[in-house]
Amino acid sequence: MPFVEKNVEMDRRAAIEMVRVSNQRGVPVITVDGQVVVGFNQPRLMQLLAQAGQSKPRLGAAIADAASQARKRPGLPATGAFVGKVKAGSAAERAGLRAGDVITAIGGQAIAHADDVDRILPQMPRGRDVSLTYIRDGQTRDALLRL
Repeated sequence: MPFVEKNVEMDRRAAIEMVRVSNQRGVPVITVDGQVVVGFNQPRLMQLLAQAGQSKPRLGAAIADAASQARKRPGLPATGAFVGKVKAGSAAERAGLRAGDVITAIGGQAIAHADDVDRILPQMPRGRDVSLTYIRDGQTRDALLRL
């Protein structure tokens, strides 16, 4: 199983990420497919590792068709996936998405409707960064999304 080890004592960014993802300051903190395990809970880790890669990737944000939201919110694009609530510690939050953003592409594939996100996400590689394009306050932005 490929993994990335981070020394939070030596790497301030890693320490900040650990607290943001787990709300914990103690170590170890291990994430497997977005599931956080604090401490060395071997049975839970074995369960998560056995399931790794079997579940479909999750964005971690409530989304809707931008067209339905554009009628209520002037200035919003009429195509794309409108981002509602963003789950703490999710791939969406790590990529910098916020409520009100409109996703227009993932991994170079255009997003015209919210359903496109559900269709495209399972095709994306887990544990690797993919491009994410979205619109915030009328400006197109790019980020990296890790599922």
